[in-house]
Parts: sequence; structure tokens; C-alpha cells
Amino acid sequence: MFRSNLMKKFGRLYEGTATQGNPTLLNEIYTELYITESESGEFSNEHEVRQIETQSRRTATEDTAIKCNDIFRPLPGQDKAIRTVLTKGVAGIGKTVSVQKFILDWTEGKENQDVQFVFPLPFREINLMKDKTFSLSELLHVFFPETKEIEISSHEHKVLFIFDGLDVCRLYLDFQSNVKLCDVSESASVDTLLTNLIVGNLLPSALIWITSRPAAADLVPSQYVHRVTEVQGFNEPQKEEYFRKRISDQSLADRIISHLKSSRSLYIMCHIPVFCWISAAVLEKMLSQAETGEIPKTLTQMYTHFLILQTNIKREKDYEKKVTDEDMILKLGRLAFQQLVKGNVIFYEEDLRECGIDVTEASVYSGLCTQIFREEFGLYQGKVFCFVHLSIQEHLAALYAHLSWTNHNRNVFDQITNQSLQSKVMDSFRFQHVSLSDLHQRAVDEALQSKNGHLDLFLRFLLGLSMESHQIILQGLMKQTKSRSDSSEKTVEYIKKKIRTTDSPEKSINLFYCLNELGDHSLVEEIQQYLKSGTIKEAKLSKSLWSAIVFVLLTSEKKLAEFDISKFVGGNNETNKLEVFQKLLPVIKESRSVLLCNCGITDEGCAALASVLRSNPSHLRQLDLTRNKLGDSGVTLLSAGLEDTHCNLEKLR
Repeated sequence: MFRSNLMKKFGRLYEGTATQGNPTLLNEIYTELYITESESGEFSNEHEVRQIETQSRRTATEDTAIKCNDIFRPLPGQDKAIRTVLTKGVAGIGKTVSVQKFILDWTEGKENQDVQFVFPLPFREINLMKDKTFSLSELLHVFFPETKEIEISSHEHKVLFIFDGLDVCRLYLDFQSNVKLCDVSESASVDTLLTNLIVGNLLPSALIWITSRPAAADLVPSQYVHRVTEVQGFNEPQKEEYFRKRISDQSLADRIISHLKSSRSLYIMCHIPVFCWISAAVLEKMLSQAETGEIPKTLTQMYTHFLILQTNIKREKDYEKKVTDEDMILKLGRLAFQQLVKGNVIFYEEDLRECGIDVTEASVYSGLCTQIFREEFGLYQGKVFCFVHLSIQEHLAALYAHLSWTNHNRNVFDQITNQSLQSKVMDSFRFQHVSLSDLHQRAVDEALQSKNGHLDLFLRFLLGLSMESHQIILQGLMKQTKSRSDSSEKTVEYIKKKIRTTDSPEKSINLFYCLNELGDHSLVEEIQQYLKSGTIKEAKLSKSLWSAIVFVLLTSEKKLAEFDISKFVGGNNETNKLEVFQKLLPVIKESRSVLLCNCGITDEGCAALASVLRSNPSHLRQLDLTRNKLGDSGVTLLSAGLEDTHCNLEKLR
């Protein structure tokens, strides 16, 4: 009965709401994901879309691939016992679906049959019990009532606990606590149960599988984790396989694949299975009908078309409702924006009420755009809400910010800053005139100040929504009381100014994507001319043009095989070469072979190279430092990089 109940729950994939979505048999649609063994569960605070763009450049040979069903099996040559596995990966990359497939294969008797019980306990469901006290046996009986007759013990049973979604955990996991539990019938708080289970005091022979987004991967100390794997999403062949399985008309699938390949930024995003699903939904409709609209070429266009598609699906289902599409999108947008600023991706009933979303009608509201807002009913029937993917939350948040300006002349960032002020001040504040460029510049500043880049994609969407082509797309969805009163030129100039002054390669790359959304390719086109003609060595380039070189090289389709400094700076002027070396360090970090002959590398340069060798993953295989006079401290710094466990260097000259 236990297996059969799990098979019913995990045998189907619900895209959209679990209650109204169209379930697909998981085995029919499942496409194997590219999962690799990772060096560590280290914390990453880079925006997840940037991580995807970086991952898209990695070659398959750089990683050790692992099949989902083999995560507890040692690789050839490894003789370690693996009890606890941490699997990390960005939102929508396929962690939960991997867990689902693993469980389904077990229930069907195909894999891991040495395990007698698999207990999936997602954090979003455990969160609802955070203030309660249970013994481990009682907790399992709540989630799996059919196990009441069975006494789980370490000696008699081999069991696996799966804790999916560490990043949404709202419990305090204290691994330093002195509370030690060894008995499955002993009661304690739910967080104490979990930490004792992970540490191995409770059921020491039980297997533990934890999944997490990279930003939360360090919540479990590394000494309790025996293997770290990383879900990389789809590699190139898997992307195509997904569309061919998803779209029954193969000639249409071919057209969809070739359209996505024609836009580098869209094709990179197809590493994320959720983005493939969004693209398939939009392009299947647009390419199979005589649609008059322009086929989406940017991220913002794709997401706006997806939003419209979902509201049309809702109309076809003919819901009875007291709320218009426009009001609902604004309410969802407000929720998306407020929670994005707080850094939340999971919401509870009180969060919805705060935005005027009536919880009793939540299922109808989530049905407004069936697949945009997912209401999840767990085994433990508490209500948890989330957007299907973080990027959909970011798009709706940007739409809310844009419409607050067009319809009410409000800057949403000022509303956050001023929400503690008295209403009088707010009323007078509301009548201040805000220009579109004011809103954009404030959003640029907020995104640049964010430590973990959580507003980077929001900014790209916000700028894309202001384009005239977008006003036309949005017309069918909602009224806008004013059009763009000022052009995007001021915003473009402001972004270019920020590119000149920002020291962070990640931030400047995102700003180039923002220029892309605004239709300004001037800096990139100028650099491409220099690179094609080979005249870059003679050119006197501004700081923003050097940033453009980094952007062009890091987002080109070609893998970065060799970086030769002499291609970028003429003659043997060591000072010039050293300056160029520092400006192009992000490119050096992604290259396999680096030639830095006669560069006058300083101690600071050696420290930078050591950080490249220590990076995870480290791509560098060959490093040529011929005719550089390194001092003793430089050699010491470089040696520290060579000794690092991540260093993969094969040749050093």
C-alpha cells in the first residue's frame, strides 16, 4: 500500500496547479538531466540566471556525470560509503523532478531495491509543522498513515529520507545543538528531529538525500555531507530531445528549436527545463498558427507572451469570478514584487491576504493563469503557494512596477522605502511626478547594490516592458493610462555610465543584457567590428568598451579554448599588457589555455591567477608565463593556487 500510494502521487507530472493542471505521465515526458559530482556544497550568491549562463559554457569533459538513480553508489575508483547526498541546482533546473523520477523508479521495482522505505519529506510541507513536537515515528505516521503498523528501526530496515528544497526551509536547523536523540519514539521539536537524523544520531544507517538551490547549500555543514551533486539541467542534445518529446509535430519541433538557437540568450536559458516548457507553450501556439505578432526574440517578450497565453487558457476554462484579469495580475504582481524584495519564493496564506488576495478563492486565483501560480497541497494538507519559477515571479514583479508607473505615476521602490511613514506623507508623496527614466535609474541602482543579484533579472524585464513593441503586446491584456512619455535614451546613457564605473564583471554583464532588452547594441557591435578586423590591438578603448569585450567573449557560442594576451594589445609594453590582463580576468577565468608572455605579472597578478586556479570549477589546463620575472612572494601566491584541490592545471611554463 505504501509503494502504491507513492506511485499514485509521483507517477504524474503536474505543470501548473496540482488540482487543475493537466497531468502528464512522468515516464512519457521525462528527459534525463545532466547531473555531475561537485567538489563542495559551497554557497553561491550570484544570480541564478548568471549561473546558468556560466554553466552553458562548461564542456562535458570537465565534469563527472552521475545518473540520478546512482547518487548513492560510489564512482569507479571511489571506496567511500555514501550516506548523505546534497544535490544543488538553480530554480527550475529539475531537482524536484529528479526526486520524483527516483521515487517512481523505486515504487515500480526498477532501481534501488535494496532500500525498503523511501520517505519524501519536502521542506515546504515540513515548514507547516515547525512549532510542533513529535517523535520520528509520529512524524512519519502523520505524513504516511499507512506506516502506523510498522516500527521503523535501524537494524531491520534500510530507509531513505528525501528532504527536497532546503532553500525554502523556515525551520532553524541548529547543528551545534547538544540535544542528542537516538530513539525513534523520543519526542522533540521537528527541527531537532531533522538535525539528529542528518547528523546520524537517529537511524545512523538511514540514507539522506537533500536538495537545495546553491544559495542555501551551506545550511548543512560539509562534515555531514558525503557527496555533493549538481543538477546542470539539459545539455545540448537533451534540450532538443525535450522539444521532440513535448511537441508531437516534428517539423514544428524543428522550427521551434531553430528559432531558439537563433537567439543566444534564449537558447542559453533552455538549460532550465522550466524555461523549455515556457518556450514550448508560447512557440507551439505562435509558430503553428497564422499569428500576426512578432515571434519573441528576447526574454521579456517570451515571458509576456506566456502571461497572455495563460490568461487565454483561463478564459477557455470559463471560471466564474468577481475579479478581472487585470486586477488579478496586479495583485499577483504586487505579491511577486513585495516577496522578491524580501527574498521569498514560497508564500503562505497571510502573505496572500496582505496583497488583497482572498484565500478562500485562492484556487480560482491560481487558476487565473493556471501555470503561473502554483498552489501546492502536500501529503500534510496545509496550503503553500509559489510561482512556478523564480523568473515568472520576477517578470510579474517587473510588470507591477511598470504598471504602477504608467497608471498611477508611482515609483514602487519609493513605496517600499516609505511604507512606515504616516499616510499623510504618503498622500503628498504620491503626487510627485516620476519620469520613466527616474524609475529605471532607481531600479538600476537597486540592482547594482544587491549583494546576491536578486534584482538582476527583474531589471532586465522592467526595461524590456518599456519598449514600444511591448506596449502593443500588452494592449490586449490591460489598459495603460499613459504611454512612454520620455524615450529610453536617458536610461541607455545611464546604463552606459554605470558600465564605465562598475568594477564587478557580473554586474556589467547584466547591464549589457539590459541594453539588449532596450534594443541598444552599439557597444557590442563596435567591439565585434574590432574583433573581426583584428584592429583591437591598435584601438584606444574606453572602460565600457573593455567591459563589452568581456560580455562578447563570455556570451559567444564558441567555447573559450585559448586566451592570448598578444591578440588584444600590440608591442611589448608590459604596463599595457598588465592593464589588459586585469580588465579581461573574467575571460581568463573561463579559458582552458592562457598565454601571458612578457606581461610583467606582479604579485597582484599572481594572486589573481591563484584565484582562477582555485575557482570551482577551474577550467584552466595550460598557463604560459614565459618571460615574466616573478618575485618570491608572487611564486608563493601562485603555488598556493596550484596546491588547491580545485586546480586542474596540466602544463605550466
